[in-house]
Amino acid sequence: MRDYDLTALVQASVKGDDEAWSELVRRHARLVAVTIRRFRLHPSDEQDVSQLVWLRLIESIEHIRDPAALPGWLVTTTRHECQRYVRRNGRGVVVDPQTLNALATPGEHEHDEALLAAERHRVLLDGLEELAPDHRELIELLSSDPPHTYAEISRMLDIPIGSIGPTRRRVLEKLRETTAVRTYLRSTGESRTEDLGHVAAELER
Repeated sequence: MRDYDLTALVQASVKGDDEAWSELVRRHARLVAVTIRRFRLHPSDEQDVSQLVWLRLIESIEHIRDPAALPGWLVTTTRHECQRYVRRNGRGVVVDPQTLNALATPGEHEHDEALLAAERHRVLLDGLEELAPDHRELIELLSSDPPHTYAEISRMLDIPIGSIGPTRRRVLEKLRETTAVRTYLRSTGESRTEDLGHVAAELER
């Protein structure tokens, strides 16, 4: 399989590239499955909804203007299809996160959350690419493992130690306002603090 980025993958799929379409589905199948699982449908119903979601994508993919918005589009579409399925068939129920935690089998919730965290992390990386190089470098240094000290960052970037904290806060706010982050939040219907806010907070430590 060729190494597509998401934009190339969507564009190739629009042109009818079967290999690109298969890779697109492979990359996002788990995201769709995790979203469906929150509705506690019967396994056979989950398969039906999943097929509907991919059908909707086939119908709509050429109209997706920003390929970076595809994960959010899939989450939103999956939720809508689940809600329609529940209303039509009277099966399944949406549960809140606390109830979902209690109902999850051992390891299931952790797996789902890891999947969603990975998606949020990818969005943050895309957002970082939109920042100015010096701002991106500052965030990368602050979030390295192990993290650099302020003294090290001061020497590496040739900036005063006292300016690192205030600059970090301004850059993180700019990160939250990047197209990648805003598109994701708008597509998924999540609030800034509920979703990417706590992930961005990891960069603040």
